[in-house]
Amino acid sequence: MCSGGFAKCLGISLMPLSIICVLCNILLFFPGGKSVDSDHITQQVWYFGGILGSGVLMIFPALVFLGLKNNDCCGCCGNESCGRRFAMLSSILFAAVGVVGAGYSVIVSAVAINQGPQCVVNITANQWDYPFLNIDYLSNKTAWDACKEPPNVVSWHLSLFSVLLVMGLIQMALCAVQVVNGLLGALCGDCCGCCGGSDGAV
Repeated sequence: MCSGGFAKCLGISLMPLSIICVLCNILLFFPGGKSVDSDHITQQVWYFGGILGSGVLMIFPALVFLGLKNNDCCGCCGNESCGRRFAMLSSILFAAVGVVGAGYSVIVSAVAINQGPQCVVNITANQWDYPFLNIDYLSNKTAWDACKEPPNVVSWHLSLFSVLLVMGLIQMALCAVQVVNGLLGALCGDCCGCCGGSDGAV
């Protein structure tokens, strides 16, 4: 497979992952599926890890990877390959942007999972707090009872941030693969296997 064609496959894979991350980040603004005051939304949600990191910053590399396929594979030898080689080399920079964006989302998600959600700890006083700051609530599900409202806010928080964490790791891996693919494309040309067919035709 041509390196440009492989990059297109990576771009196609990144697009739905970015959409999923954006949707997860939006859903986190509604803890437990409920609409609450902005002051009661978990702090890490406002860092927009899914929207900016794994969303917007991932769209640019994905579009660049998709565009690399438009190169003409049959003209990849000799001086004509310079433009294509440069395109593959420049894709490494966009892949690095993707790694940074996804890495940001992963860090935000990891911190959010470790900290736990903001929730009502005293219904009578309508007191909101982070009850799991100093508690290992991940291995102690009975501790979840500390969150009185919104309903199922802990599982909502964990599920969505876990998805963001996993999606971010996958995005980082795909962008890292493109770094290697871009280097190979820059060194060997976009479609080394097409050279023989092109020469034979002449």
